[in-house]
Amino acid sequence: MIQIAPWKKILTLIVCVLAFLYAAPNVMSEGGRAWLQQSLPAWAPTKTVNLGLDLRGGAHLLYEVDVDLVVKERADNMLQDLRKSLREDKIGYSRIGVVPSGVRVTLRDPEDTPAVRKILRGFGSEIVIGKYIDSTTRNFRTSDVSRDTVDVDDMDKDKVVVATYSDVGVQQIYDQTLSQSIEIVRRRIDELGTTEPVIQRQGEDRILIQAPGADAESLKAIIGTTAKLNFHLVKDPGDTGAGKTYPLSEDPRQKITVERRALITGDMLDNAAPSFDQNSQPVISFRLNNTGARRFCDVTRKNVNKPFAIVLDNEVLSAPVIREPICGGQGQISGGFTVEEASNLALLLRAGALPAPMKVVEERTVGPSLGADSVEAGKVASLIGLALVLVFMALCYGGFGLMADVALVVNVALIFAILSGLQATLTLPGIAGIVLTIGMAVDANVLIFERIREELRAGRSAVSAIDAGYSRAMSTIVDSNLTTLIAALILFSFGTGPIKGFAVTLGVGIVTSFFTAIMVTRLMVVTWLRNKRPSTLPV
Repeated sequence: MIQIAPWKKILTLIVCVLAFLYAAPNVMSEGGRAWLQQSLPAWAPTKTVNLGLDLRGGAHLLYEVDVDLVVKERADNMLQDLRKSLREDKIGYSRIGVVPSGVRVTLRDPEDTPAVRKILRGFGSEIVIGKYIDSTTRNFRTSDVSRDTVDVDDMDKDKVVVATYSDVGVQQIYDQTLSQSIEIVRRRIDELGTTEPVIQRQGEDRILIQAPGADAESLKAIIGTTAKLNFHLVKDPGDTGAGKTYPLSEDPRQKITVERRALITGDMLDNAAPSFDQNSQPVISFRLNNTGARRFCDVTRKNVNKPFAIVLDNEVLSAPVIREPICGGQGQISGGFTVEEASNLALLLRAGALPAPMKVVEERTVGPSLGADSVEAGKVASLIGLALVLVFMALCYGGFGLMADVALVVNVALIFAILSGLQATLTLPGIAGIVLTIGMAVDANVLIFERIREELRAGRSAVSAIDAGYSRAMSTIVDSNLTTLIAALILFSFGTGPIKGFAVTLGVGIVTSFFTAIMVTRLMVVTWLRNKRPSTLPV
């Protein structure tokens, strides 16, 4: 164990130097870090550890997603598809409408019931025919068609067909809506440049968002906007079919009625960016994907000289007249925007529309002052712990203890270097993990030094005692570090938020302390031994 290959010595020294270089930006001022970023090449160490919400301050928001609205929209789409199919198959009905989580149709001729059931079965395997789901209870109770589900006029069950989403179908809608919402919220927050946000599902229909360093109001303005963009043909006044009426965004008193079904939807957008029109007014330039471009070309070719409404979150931004076919897949959205509004809306359109509206049910703002106090308290605790360990090792093990102290300083530098390189988020529990690591980092050296003492008392020479101390203590060191590392990995795998922060710093600290004890301290001991060739050891 006292023979160290030259390449191991060189590698150990390189790691120690890099540790201090990569940890240095964490102790520099903001001005110094800015100078480093401007002056040094891209590969140079300029990154720092990201501070979590409890240290840096920021926004804590809990949103509730209106998934029931998505279920209603699915039922409404089912209704439109059913009405179209009945018209194409020339099946007469006296009444058709939406029931909770589905549709109900009353036929004129009971003999058409099998044909209608066949049509409804084609809408998907999650559709239940002849039953309905009571969405007013969260248990998704199913029951047969009865007096409770149909009106008095519909008592002839042979003529009534009800189709709803099954329990599994409704749960799939909930899961899909929450997953899509989380992904879109993540894209929007990433566009803002917020580092290491926490975005996770909580319960059945809620999303927890924690964004360090973010302002709650600006965050709500970006997250809470649904940004659901649709392109509809404006309804002809003489058309008696069903339509939707939306207010004009510039003048809400003015209403515009559009075709019920959207011809182009926001998910067909390939890109959106703020720009200016010929009159230097802010607009949003967009580009459609291949599917959207083809459909946009077909729609504009068939509806020349007809108004085409651009609807965003149930408001008509504009309703220009189609002068000629637009087949390039590109266009502009105007609506009296300011430069900031155009930039924010372009961001939202790029990230995608939320599948359902969300409302804030809990909001907390962690002030920077509280975070600064936590950081200061963590610094004090770390420095006190470090000082006590340094003094303890020097008093108990003399010169060898001082070598262990040097290795401990290298260990702390390695921890911050690795956390900075990984761009990990440091939380208050993470600081606790660092303080714990400082106390545990000398464990391996204590085991080695105590083993060396035992070998000296047994009459061994200095060289033989050191060799035996390192070789015989190795298995104990590996076992103790490995078991602690396994515990850290379990905490990281199953924990969330602060627990993960603690697990990261603890795991990194275990790896670095093992390296400094086995390589750094041993390198110093062996170098001293070869240069001094002592007859006794200062241990």
